[in-house]
Amino acid sequence: MIAIGCDHGGYKLKLEIIKHLKKKGIECVDFGCPSADAVDYPDIAFPLAESVAKGEFEKGILICGTGIGMSIAANKVKGIRCSLCSDTYSAHTTREHNDSNVLALGARVTGVNLALDIVDAWLGAAFVGAHHKQRLEKIKAYEQK
Repeated sequence: MIAIGCDHGGYKLKLEIIKHLKKKGIECVDFGCPSADAVDYPDIAFPLAESVAKGEFEKGILICGTGIGMSIAANKVKGIRCSLCSDTYSAHTTREHNDSNVLALGARVTGVNLALDIVDAWLGAAFVGAHHKQRLEKIKAYEQK
């Protein structure tokens, strides 16, 4: 199951992504925001990222105007590897190499069709392990400091 959330800048794109995921038979839970009224992105990013980190959701998607604020906030949560992606190659690779568990998107800088392709690429890729695993172990060890 996928957790999804946005601030006001990402509201319309979030609705498109939810519709897209439902068509593919992928369940998602909406963490807000419920409208295009202004909200502070950390109020959405922190609860979503915490839920992913606890294992309540396999992955999460966060959307704001540029994706930058959401990615910064989500990456403050221990155990989260949030990747801001604006192309399908990065989306695919961040799952394969970094085992990214949260995807950030910028609704004001990424069109709907490209955003849906990015979501598909990200969800369709899997962590390959191998030498990438030792790098993630170093990140986990650093988080324990």
